[in-house]
Amino acid sequence: MYKKEIEEYIDAHKQEMIEDICTLCRINSEKMPYKEGMPFGPGAFEALQEALSMAESYGFSITNYDNYVGTVDINDKPHQLDILAHLDVVPAGEGWKVTTPFEPVVKDNKLFGRGTSDDKGPAVAGLYAMRAVKELKIPLSKNIRLILGTDEECGSSDIEHYYAVEKEAPMTFSPDGSFPVVNTEKGGLNGHFTASYAPSTAMPRLVSLKAGVKVNVVPGKVSAVVAGVEETALRKAASDCEKETGIRFELETKGENATITAIGEGAHASLPEEGNNALTGLLVFLTKLPLAECEQVATLRKLLTLIPHGDTRGKALGIAMSDEVSGELTLAFSLLEVTESSLEGTFDSRCPICATKENVLETVRKNMMEQGFTLTNDSMRAPHHVDGESQFVHTLLAAYETYTGRKGECVSMGGGTYVHDLKNGVAFGASMPETDNRMHGADEYAVIDELIISAKIFAQVIVDLCS
Repeated sequence: MYKKEIEEYIDAHKQEMIEDICTLCRINSEKMPYKEGMPFGPGAFEALQEALSMAESYGFSITNYDNYVGTVDINDKPHQLDILAHLDVVPAGEGWKVTTPFEPVVKDNKLFGRGTSDDKGPAVAGLYAMRAVKELKIPLSKNIRLILGTDEECGSSDIEHYYAVEKEAPMTFSPDGSFPVVNTEKGGLNGHFTASYAPSTAMPRLVSLKAGVKVNVVPGKVSAVVAGVEETALRKAASDCEKETGIRFELETKGENATITAIGEGAHASLPEEGNNALTGLLVFLTKLPLAECEQVATLRKLLTLIPHGDTRGKALGIAMSDEVSGELTLAFSLLEVTESSLEGTFDSRCPICATKENVLETVRKNMMEQGFTLTNDSMRAPHHVDGESQFVHTLLAAYETYTGRKGECVSMGGGTYVHDLKNGVAFGASMPETDNRMHGADEYAVIDELIISAKIFAQVIVDLCS
């Protein structure tokens, strides 16, 4: 019902929709230090104001929840469906080639820029779905609300703020995954660990290492400083390590110090196999150098045995596992700081439904303790699962099938979305299953045709669930 009208409307507004996405993507909405009235800094604040102004200009009722979250309502009828999206982004990162992070460009039917796929593009697709239903004057008996958050990438305190005063809708989807329907999200363990050791001034030595940008980002570029290592040894280690790991190394010498920059491939931590971890590559490099024997160096070697380069399944930590519903456990070593007397690191592990505190958390704790590391975690994030046979999920799958001609089915993913803690929330769109949007990596992009068809699918879902 209304398929022809919806398709014609969205097609007619395609360019306008792309321009609105670009407007939001030009705003650097990385989390920044708090300012009065700006809980996540000026970038997230600006993005929220712009998005709400955009929605209001299209005739929607908007509400601002203390600059944590904004909402867009299509009517004042009973609450039925929420579309839960976010306007914040991960840090820009290194390695952009097609464009700079906050200068969105269209090339080869793709829209490149930070936030184009995660999650500003899908958020605007949701807004245009609501515009289509509103401006086509399709009668509704229930309300649809677009919720726009600003802290999804850094803990979702925004949405906690929102749900402290608002109830969950009977049905919620987040366009922050992929089609068809993601009804299962893995649990997680952000494993934070420490170690201490006696300082040493023996030469040659590691002076400093601080790597990674966020726990949920596979590092694509990291650096360390060493002192007293001959250039020939540095170049040999770089050559050997590049052959072994595929990581590229840049060397800069100044006096007795040398800065080593490892360049790999960034990725979303839920799909670590899609990147090439520069942090673990750098550890391989350091273990090949003729550094003076000391507790610091010995500790780094032990760390590399626990999380070796290329081990994205937690085999060395003893936690590799999988199940039919949610797939394999994944692991990304994302943050590490090494000083002369201690180190602190964090890995991001996405855990299938079969994972428990005993077979993951306590196993990691035991195996790390045996090598001299202390795991500080005392809990894990539980997995999320919604019944794939519900009327809600069947309605989403039917709309997907109608507009794509593909078979709809439920899938699982490692990435956690806003709906992870909602009783009846799933991820739905806004990319096709085979598309790698380079989320959290350099040259993030959204396929324009996929954004357009997403808006059509979302509009159909609104009609089918809220009429």
